[in-house]
Amino acid sequence: MPGRLPCADTDVIELFFPVGTAGPALQQIAEAKAICRHCPVLQACRAEALARPGAFTHGVVGGLSEDERNALLRRRAARRAGIR
Repeated sequence: MPGRLPCADTDVIELFFPVGTAGPALQQIAEAKAICRHCPVLQACRAEALARPGAFTHGVVGGLSEDERNALLRRRAARRAGIR
């Protein structure tokens, strides 16, 4: 179907929600990120995930794992608070 986002394909959706952050989950995360890299809405997806972190608490969203999103959000909060 033209215009369909790559992450919406039922053959790959499970890659975006790995169980855990080690072992086989690392391969799933890498594969999901590879799909994200070629997505036409990557930047908008990432911006939405970072703007509404409570809505995106699990899995790979916007090419970032949950750990990466949380770390980025912590760094942004620290910069706003003047902490380096």
